[in-house]
Amino acid sequence: MHGLFLMLFAITAGFTASAIIANLYRVCGCKKDGNTGRTLHAAVLVLGGPSLLFEAAMRGLLTKKWHPVSFWLAAAGILYWSLALGLLVLEVAIRINV
Repeated sequence: MHGLFLMLFAITAGFTASAIIANLYRVCGCKKDGNTGRTLHAAVLVLGGPSLLFEAAMRGLLTKKWHPVSFWLAAAGILYWSLALGLLVLEVAIRINV
């Protein structure tokens, strides 16, 4: 049971970190012009991707542009991606507290 709670906590931490990074990128108002802008956008997509993909999937499901199976496949990928980011966040937090 402890392992399940740790996994759910890691998924939550990863999705939260993803949303924070995606929203900070939006607030900055950075443009995708030039090499620097594209590189920054790619880095944000790697770290903020779960939040951005979930937003697109929800919008697509609500407007009936996405099939429900596509939505749930995207949700499974988002969970896995959030787990990986969450484990990274937890590892960084453990290293900082040492």
